[in-house]
Amino acid sequence: MLTKIPALFPLSYEQSRDRFLHSFDFVQTLWANARRYRYPLSQFNDLSIDWIQADATQRAERVLIFTTGEHGIEGFVGSAMMQRFIEVYLPRLNPMDTGLLLVHAINPWGMQSKRRTNPNNVDLNRNFVADKISLDPSFNPGFGELEAIFNQNEHVQSYGTANVKFMIDLARHLKKESWEQLRATWLVGQYSHPKGIHYGGNLIQEETSVLKGLYHQEFNSYPQILHLDMHTGYGPRYQMSIVNSVHEKRPSDEWVRKFDYPLIVAANPEEFYAISGDMIDYIYTLRDRSFSGKRLYATSFEFGTFGEKITDRLRTLRAMVFENQMYWNGCVSARTRTRIKGEFEELFYPSEAKWRAKAVADADRAFEGILTAEGYVSAN
Repeated sequence: MLTKIPALFPLSYEQSRDRFLHSFDFVQTLWANARRYRYPLSQFNDLSIDWIQADATQRAERVLIFTTGEHGIEGFVGSAMMQRFIEVYLPRLNPMDTGLLLVHAINPWGMQSKRRTNPNNVDLNRNFVADKISLDPSFNPGFGELEAIFNQNEHVQSYGTANVKFMIDLARHLKKESWEQLRATWLVGQYSHPKGIHYGGNLIQEETSVLKGLYHQEFNSYPQILHLDMHTGYGPRYQMSIVNSVHEKRPSDEWVRKFDYPLIVAANPEEFYAISGDMIDYIYTLRDRSFSGKRLYATSFEFGTFGEKITDRLRTLRAMVFENQMYWNGCVSARTRTRIKGEFEELFYPSEAKWRAKAVADADRAFEGILTAEGYVSAN
């Protein structure tokens, strides 16, 4: 029996993890050799990266990797899509030639805390670099020039006061450069301001290391790898985007035809935005450097929330900046705290029933198109 759409979306990290762990029994009915693993975070024994791994039972031809929660709070929607995938699509895979790796909450602290970052304020999707030298503090020097906007170093007095200051600072900066230039600086990542947004860290994080190890295992074991990663926050509100790596050379319109899916973009400034330390980019780099000849398709599902208009993007930036400011510096008013938290949660975990139903419908269409085109299931 399929879980109804409202129940797909969990209320807490703990509820999501419990459901995932209970799904192991169902996975084992399909892959008798399935194993369940737990990696507790070094700072928090009650928080863990959990995964289910299963080997192809006869011929190791291909593996499917499904990951969620790299950006903590985005793991709630990721959990819903994971459950949907397990119930609807897992039974259609062929255990004889297909392996499986399902990862719940790459960033469990962020999911429990309803933040995007890990406990070190590191955005893990800016931390997947090939080596530590790539965590270069001199990267993206323009971020420091935007410190007054991106990294407010004071209490949030009230939402209205904070908003007026934010808009004034933003208007001053937009006299110097365009909105698109500012947006690129904001989103690409930075390694110089540990309390700033999109901070990629000065060390490879333990969560990153765990996932890198899992990816190496799967590349060692299978000639074909399909990886689906779940994210929220950017793109049109009612149309999920499939976001391909810049290392995937075929143009987006070719993927649209191949998967029969209407919105597929590349993670570049022209179609989406550029990212330094991106996990999907890392997987392609790993293939190219160490596993040449392996067939790989790795991508992200990006469930847009606020929308794509300039006012929507401004609202997104404001929600990010205010949540970060409140986390580091506190908030005088409980009312303002509630408003900032509510806006941030709506940015990454929308509550609207219509949004959630459309997100599931979009995921279904994308799952069907990708799995069929990549040879993992037969067409319905």
